[in-house]
Amino acid sequence: MTNNLQPRQKHNYNTLVIHSTDISFGFGFRKNNNAGSDELLIKEFDKDLCNNLIVDFNKFISKENLQKVSKISVSIGPGNFNASRLIVVLARTISQQINCPLESFSSFEIMAKRIALKNNIFTNKKLFWIYKKLKRKGFIAGKYEIYDGAQNNGELSIRETVLPKVVEELDSTELTFEANYDDKEDLKELLDLANKNLLNSNVDSWRKVLPLYPISPIN
Repeated sequence: MTNNLQPRQKHNYNTLVIHSTDISFGFGFRKNNNAGSDELLIKEFDKDLCNNLIVDFNKFISKENLQKVSKISVSIGPGNFNASRLIVVLARTISQQINCPLESFSSFEIMAKRIALKNNIFTNKKLFWIYKKLKRKGFIAGKYEIYDGAQNNGELSIRETVLPKVVEELDSTELTFEANYDDKEDLKELLDLANKNLLNSNVDSWRKVLPLYPISPIN
């Protein structure tokens, strides 16, 4: 399909996010970088996720608001294999069609700040792992670093230093925390992340966004 739309106007700052966990998916929309305007939709998976994902998305956001989106952010996993694939395809398609930037984050990176705050980790350069135990053997684990220990308005800056991957064992000498999905809080955090570096985004960035598959879908 030919795209005749112009790039988003940067002063709009309207952001759309799509997120999924092991059992649910969600959409978030924020107008003019105003957290008070947040609109969220969270649903558990059903048997026909492929079709219902599109139906629920069309119900969630109006055509008018979709045309005003300045940036899209999507979680790429780890999570449900099928859902991760579907929401990334949806995000890439929308980004291409409305000609706006697409950014991706692992689901562990999205929850990292929440976990750090809950466990009072504020030290600059402090490193910790987030992990998820696999059913058979080993773990999926990603590594995170606090690079601005001084809190600014209650905010922490955290970077992902190791993308979630399969490891056989966790290092007992390092800080580790089990992955803990929170649909509402993770959607809000994804909206916050989407608004960072908004003006530096590339409208062709959708080409680089792919699902994160640390393990095969049968594990």
